[in-house]
Amino acid sequence: MTELRNVEADLHRFRARVLVISLLVFGCFLILFFRLVYLQVVRHDDLEAQAEINRTTIVPLVPTRGLILDRNGIPLATNYSAYTLEITPSQVDNLERTLNELSQLVDITPRDRRRFRKLLEETKGAESLPIRTRLSDEEVARFTVQRYRFTGVDIKARLFRNYPWGELGSHVVGYIGRINPAEKKEQEDWDEEDQANYRGTDYIGKLGVEQSFEKHLHGTTGFERVETSAGGRAVRKLASTPAKPGNNVVLSIDIKLQNLVEEMFGQRRGALVALDPNNGEILAFVSKPTFDPNMFVEGIDSESWQALNESIDKPLLNRALRGTYPPGSTYKPFMALAALETGKRTPSQITQDNGSWFFGGHVFRSHGDHGLGPVDMHRSIVKSSNVYYYALANDLGVDAIHDFMKPLGFGQLTGIDIQGEVRGVLPSQDWKRRFYRRPEQQKWYAGETISLGIGQGYNTFTMLQLASATATLANGGIKHVPHLTLGTQAAGSQAVVPVAKQPPQDLRYKPQHLAVVRKALAAVTQEGTSARSFLGAKYLSAGKTGTAQAVTIGQKEKYDAKKMEEHERDHALYMAFAPVDRPQIALAVIVENSGFGAEHAAPMARRVFDYWLLGEYPSEQDLAAVSQGKAATPLGKPRLAAEVAWPPKGKENITFMLP
Repeated sequence: MTELRNVEADLHRFRARVLVISLLVFGCFLILFFRLVYLQVVRHDDLEAQAEINRTTIVPLVPTRGLILDRNGIPLATNYSAYTLEITPSQVDNLERTLNELSQLVDITPRDRRRFRKLLEETKGAESLPIRTRLSDEEVARFTVQRYRFTGVDIKARLFRNYPWGELGSHVVGYIGRINPAEKKEQEDWDEEDQANYRGTDYIGKLGVEQSFEKHLHGTTGFERVETSAGGRAVRKLASTPAKPGNNVVLSIDIKLQNLVEEMFGQRRGALVALDPNNGEILAFVSKPTFDPNMFVEGIDSESWQALNESIDKPLLNRALRGTYPPGSTYKPFMALAALETGKRTPSQITQDNGSWFFGGHVFRSHGDHGLGPVDMHRSIVKSSNVYYYALANDLGVDAIHDFMKPLGFGQLTGIDIQGEVRGVLPSQDWKRRFYRRPEQQKWYAGETISLGIGQGYNTFTMLQLASATATLANGGIKHVPHLTLGTQAAGSQAVVPVAKQPPQDLRYKPQHLAVVRKALAAVTQEGTSARSFLGAKYLSAGKTGTAQAVTIGQKEKYDAKKMEEHERDHALYMAFAPVDRPQIALAVIVENSGFGAEHAAPMARRVFDYWLLGEYPSEQDLAAVSQGKAATPLGKPRLAAEVAWPPKGKENITFMLP
């Protein structure tokens, strides 16, 4: 039986299908056509730009960091170029295996690995991190041949910061370090221009002048447009805008004087600030012990950081800027000036010093078991009578003391041009109410005022504050803001552009009152506690020794250094200026836990004055004795400072690169 088919119907269905398919194909081609028109015409410029971006890339050119120089042009921070081996952790499958294989080509020490691990913890895995710096040419060649084996590992040429004198002046100069996540977060709040200027920058100033003058030192970032291969490697340079080097920063510090002071401290802890009372320029800014800032440049390893951070000697603490101490008897000249200015005392008014002073059932000690007898203001400073100032403090009251000392800068920020300064404590009734929470602690008791007169009690100030107040006293009550920088200097230029300074402030003390205090301070160096240190000096200086408690002892206990732990013993202090008639230098110094200021602090001041005023440098014998607290009058024949060899001993072979 044959099947009958409707040929006409089949043909109609076929034609319908062909038409649908034709329309579908035509629609697809139409879509492609319009897409082509859209891409080739509408988005032509945009896509051309994207293609150019895919073919080329913008590479930031990090500028050469400016130098840091002392007042005589000696470089304190320089730069050098070197090859560094870097790893991008996010591109490495097995980091430990990669490190092991790399160590067969270049020398990677355990310290390098610890430092790399610390950087890895602090940064994101997408960043390139150094595993080795300062590669030799041979190491560079060995790795280059084997580069194809190491995805995410490359060699880069970088400029590195160098601190040629190591630990010398480290707290002033500071150091640079890799930008951490917190600092990256802060940079997000910068304006667009500053953000653009720091593209490609991995290191910034972390401390001291490096931190405070970061924007001056950094320079202006340049850019290169380069053509890249499919693998992302640069093929050729298309255009470039060169980077502009950072400005040099010129300090007021005399690094030779700084070195002398640091040598005189020896292994002892403490701080010294010396400045010019006529303009506030800081001549020496010493904190001991110090640290080597070069340890931080490439990233410090965990063990070294722990050793520095947990040391009982606190080498990372800038004692001149952030260390706070009771000023002890160095406070008495300022108390005397307060008494004269407020009318609470006249120069000839007598106080009977019987060796102790009684108040509220408590005994306030003076000079052991014997007193000084009748004491006027001049003798109270020369012989350092405690009883005189106990009585004076009681008569003045805490708030009057606070109001007089505040303009001198005690317990206030001086405004120095580096970051990190602390206030210390200049007590008042209002301060105590704000400082303590419990009502019974907030009340000021009359007995608490007594110890303030001799620089004890709640008083805690920095050596910067004490030196600044001493300079103001030396300068007739004219107060200058202390500063470490003289100005900036464009790369390749010798011209120094001064940094803007705040105008001086006249505290308007009466000249006759200043004369009384200055005369007594001069007598201290002639017949008082620092007379031995200044025996035979070719100039007349003024000063005051001080001994301040590091820990409080009981009223009935007698101080005995031999029975106390070394870190609990009294501090030795000295404040001074010279010459008396036309002061050119003022200073404050503390030697921690060393005892009497006359034995340990005043001898250092004498050598500083000899250097600055006479151009004399202590003999090797004298320098060794002072560093051990065993010299008052200079020993041996002093050397001419200009003839003392520089670089310092142990640093003769140091080299550095100038930009």
